[in-house]
Amino acid sequence: MKVLITGKNSYVGSAVARRLVECGHEVEELDMIGKEWREKDFSGFDCVFHVAGIAHDVKGKQDEGLYMAVNCDLAVETAEKAKNSGVKQFIFMSSMSLYEKSKGNITADTPFSAKSPYGRSKLQADEKIRKMSDENFKVAVLRPPMIFGKDCKGNFPRLCKLALKTPIFPKIENRRSMLYIENLSEFVRLAVENRSEGVFFPQNPQYFATYKIAQAAAAEKGKKLRVTRLFNWLVYILMPFSKSMKKVFGSLTYDQSLSDTFDGKYNIVGNEESIEKSI
Repeated sequence: MKVLITGKNSYVGSAVARRLVECGHEVEELDMIGKEWREKDFSGFDCVFHVAGIAHDVKGKQDEGLYMAVNCDLAVETAEKAKNSGVKQFIFMSSMSLYEKSKGNITADTPFSAKSPYGRSKLQADEKIRKMSDENFKVAVLRPPMIFGKDCKGNFPRLCKLALKTPIFPKIENRRSMLYIENLSEFVRLAVENRSEGVFFPQNPQYFATYKIAQAAAAEKGKKLRVTRLFNWLVYILMPFSKSMKKVFGSLTYDQSLSDTFDGKYNIVGNEESIEKSI
């Protein structure tokens, strides 16, 4: 298969490219910064995997216009170009942020609740691109939870650093859906080879508890981290008032029934090993 990945040198795009090449596919990554990408000939590609986007403004501001321009308008324009060029499949990286105000377990009946500029931009792109699907242009939308892996950015490395700085950690029995980068890459490979279409919720085979990730991160660096329920009461008091506390100690999962695509065979790395390989 010949696959075009938009978003050159992105964390996800580069990992998927490596996996596809390992499995014998031809891959090209496309830089989407500027206008030159519009001159690229999409014809001849079997699939376009659209990864390009922004999670945060470089200034840290919630710029609605910027998010919409990059995460929605650019994505839709790319999908239209792919369709008009005769590409047979378009895979769009959406987000769990479509449900960012949800609590607990997300099921097939959970309504969208995107409230942030980032979440709204992803939701609009998700909805518009899905409407473009037809018998000649198959659209696959991925709504993964937090993606993690070696050298990733975001909350996972921050948690690992915290585990190395603190001698104790609250033992909150929360549950989080997460997705290891190699499992995501394998999922995309299978989706490309099967020319899959529809909405997908890939995630690791078991849920994660934050304190277990912290323990594993500390142990990998030769440090013993003591976990205790002694401060749980304080965490529960603070969580309603702190977004950071909610992200660290709150629970948010996709129901596992949503994630049994390919009989779960895309999960080539289990939870414990995926944490070890990410630190």
